[in-house]
Amino acid sequence: MANFDALAARWWDPDGEMQALHVINPPRVRYIARCAEGLKGKRAVDVGCGGGLLAEALAREGAQVLGIDMAAEVLEVARAHARQAGVALEYRQTSAERLADDEPGRFDLVCCLEMLEHVPDPASVVAACARLVRPGGDVVFSTIHRNPKSFALMIIGAEYLLNLVPRGTHQYEKFIRPSELETWARAAGLELQGMQGLRYNPLLRAATLSDDVDVNYFMHCRRPDL
Repeated sequence: MANFDALAARWWDPDGEMQALHVINPPRVRYIARCAEGLKGKRAVDVGCGGGLLAEALAREGAQVLGIDMAAEVLEVARAHARQAGVALEYRQTSAERLADDEPGRFDLVCCLEMLEHVPDPASVVAACARLVRPGGDVVFSTIHRNPKSFALMIIGAEYLLNLVPRGTHQYEKFIRPSELETWARAAGLELQGMQGLRYNPLLRAATLSDDVDVNYFMHCRRPDL
């Protein structure tokens, strides 16, 4: 949280440290909209929303969005930017687990992107996401595969060679294999609907959805209807 708080004021700079998030945001939103079969009118929560890039994009597509994070300064940045941009949504400083205790089954859509690899107990977050979504609702995760390719690209390449993100942003041992994420999701009562990779080209500043899940990948799950 301290690492991301330090970047708070520069979160919305498309040429700053969060440049990669700005580039990957459009394909992220397209994938989520496809999983949810449209966003208009959906009650959505963005778990680990940071400065609000995804939350605002979902709100612009017509979703009723709550963004939650534990980092106070980035939430202030998110609120300020939403006010300036005239985007209606809510931000709250809380954890997924606490929100799931307070408001279980409230949401049609739960998004938890680029967060699980930064928390001490990702299985607990996955379980909380499962409790937050209503029966029949959708949960979309994204994270980073743990293998030599992801180590080379996400740590050596992104942090040390290209300086795309600050050094220390990622820890290889916290990367998550798809099999691990699926196990946690199933244990929480979610059913796997599909997976999709995300390919990012820093030289072209472009990102596309891909069938390659070796590095960045999405996992779409659904809570079964009662």
